[in-house]
Amino acid sequence: MEDFRKVEEGFGNSTKLVTEDNCHQQKKVAEDIAYDKINDNEQNDEQPIMIKQKTKRVATLDAFRGLTIVLMILVDDAGGAYPKIDHSPWNGCTLADFVLPFFLFIVGVAIALALKKIPEVKYAIRKIILRTLKLIFWGILLQGGYSHAPDNLTYGVDMKHFRWCGILQNSFGIFRRGFSRDSTIKLGSTGLKSGPFSIFTAYKWQWIGGFVAFVIYMVTTFSLFVPDWSFTVRQDDTAERYTVKCGMRGHLGPACNAVGYVDRQVWGINHLYNQPVWARLRACTFSSPGDGLFGDDAPSWCRAPFEPEGLLSSISAIVTGTIGIHYGHVLIHFKGHAQRLKQWVSMGLVLLIVACILHFTDAIPINKQLYSFSYVCFTAGAAGIVFSVLYILIDVWGLRTPFLFLEWIGMNAMLVFVMAAQGIFAAFINGWYFKTQTTIW
Repeated sequence: MEDFRKVEEGFGNSTKLVTEDNCHQQKKVAEDIAYDKINDNEQNDEQPIMIKQKTKRVATLDAFRGLTIVLMILVDDAGGAYPKIDHSPWNGCTLADFVLPFFLFIVGVAIALALKKIPEVKYAIRKIILRTLKLIFWGILLQGGYSHAPDNLTYGVDMKHFRWCGILQNSFGIFRRGFSRDSTIKLGSTGLKSGPFSIFTAYKWQWIGGFVAFVIYMVTTFSLFVPDWSFTVRQDDTAERYTVKCGMRGHLGPACNAVGYVDRQVWGINHLYNQPVWARLRACTFSSPGDGLFGDDAPSWCRAPFEPEGLLSSISAIVTGTIGIHYGHVLIHFKGHAQRLKQWVSMGLVLLIVACILHFTDAIPINKQLYSFSYVCFTAGAAGIVFSVLYILIDVWGLRTPFLFLEWIGMNAMLVFVMAAQGIFAAFINGWYFKTQTTIW
């Protein structure tokens, strides 16, 4: 019998050398060879050859991530000049309000695809820890107050006013919760039963986790009592203290919502974002929806800090990540383009319809600052539709060339985020001059 290692390497079923002594011996040797071949075939059936196949990369994933990064750079640079595309001061949804949920959505899709490649839970946990530390590091460094580019080249952190929350920290929460919740599921071997809801029942614990996050957010938002609260505004060498009158629960306005109250209690009011977009409300400034001086009769809360990526908002954002993970599961289990698009488009349309009903009936307005449930549905539904359109153009119709730039950005998302979105690239360009120190950007 031949060496089994040759069989594994694809060199099996070789013939043996025989001597031609007599016909009887040749016949006996031929029978032995035939017997060996039968045994070799049986061994090949019992232990199939393990050939590592290179999986085809879904170009839509990178293009969508690149589109999100480009959108973020656009609204960061042009939002001040064109307030209509900047973040909505409170209720409503503008172009800038799609950036964070689009980012969380594609993080969810990536989680599902990444877990497909991880054979054991311990490797998944190791990847969770490394990615978590990476996102926390960049989030604190870039959004905690350390870097002040491109406005000036100074750096440093005032620990009394250090901002703990941000987009990357929010994304780390989605990544860690989604990854850990899904890490015990062998995606490569999970089979779907027949039925229209089999993709949901196969990952019921994922949806239960998302539902728990939804319940925690809704119960806290509408039942938590918000008392009066105070804050101090420091300008130059002066400090002025303001008090906001509340004493209510279930309020969805800027002053007395439970989202802000939880962040003030957990992080401390000095560690929240000190330039909230609600300062552009008409109640605060006549320049609304743009930035401007506060009016003499502006409410005190117009000057208060508020964290748009805080604790309660992050809990609600888990639902966005869960929906993204679902889209990734569809990509894994359904191999036909029509089947995938049917799942994606139908879910996206349902989410958009639910969001519009909640918003236009004033039940739960679409609000990015509160990360309301209607905002989750509206932005996740839009993300699903955009993802489906890109999939049709790139992976179905093969129109990949026009989107190569977005793919490259998506494959180098962290580099582009650090260099461009945080102003480091602009600061580098402005550091070069000829004769006079005139900035280019």
